[in-house]
Amino acid sequence: MEGHGLEYKAYTITNRNYDTLPFVFNDIMGLEQNDEDGIHPDDVVNALLGHIKDGYKFNPVSPLSDEDPGYIREPSLKDKVHCLVSVVPASSISRMDIGVINKLEVVRKKAISLGIPHVVVMTKVDDDVCPLVNRDLKQIYRSRKIKEKMQICSNTLGPPMKCIFPISNYHEENKMNNTKDVLILTGLLQIVKFAKDYVEEYHTTHE
Repeated sequence: MEGHGLEYKAYTITNRNYDTLPFVFNDIMGLEQNDEDGIHPDDVVNALLGHIKDGYKFNPVSPLSDEDPGYIREPSLKDKVHCLVSVVPASSISRMDIGVINKLEVVRKKAISLGIPHVVVMTKVDDDVCPLVNRDLKQIYRSRKIKEKMQICSNTLGPPMKCIFPISNYHEENKMNNTKDVLILTGLLQIVKFAKDYVEEYHTTHE
């Protein structure tokens, strides 16, 4: 759920028959050290609660309020976030600024209080993190260094190891890579599963 866009943007995925799959990804700009640079933590909470409309443009120093015309006053379940996803590069997790960590902790605590699961997608695992994985991405779950990065990620951001998904980004390749795809799809499958569990629990407690 944390990205780089200034706009709250919803993305859907279609299958080979062009049928839209029954889930949506909402991308938002990331948290930054300086308040004027990244999204305000209150706006991440607003997104969790379903108060933000698709297409809303974020103001880092002025979060959405209930007086703004774009504020959804009575959000339905489909307006709310069903799984909070943080995206963090493996190469920089050890150097993450304490201000960003503190902001994410505020968001994470709110998500937990709402019963929303929190997972981390740890990107760029083959970007000078581990020579073994640089040579052969298939060795990712045998790599001690990748496991250490996942543990640091867990200790720093909060989610348990089972909720941290290491992946390798596409950036220069012009061909599909099966190993990259398996890692990405494994993370995606688990994210959808967590979201599905949240929805089922929501229906159980709100009937």
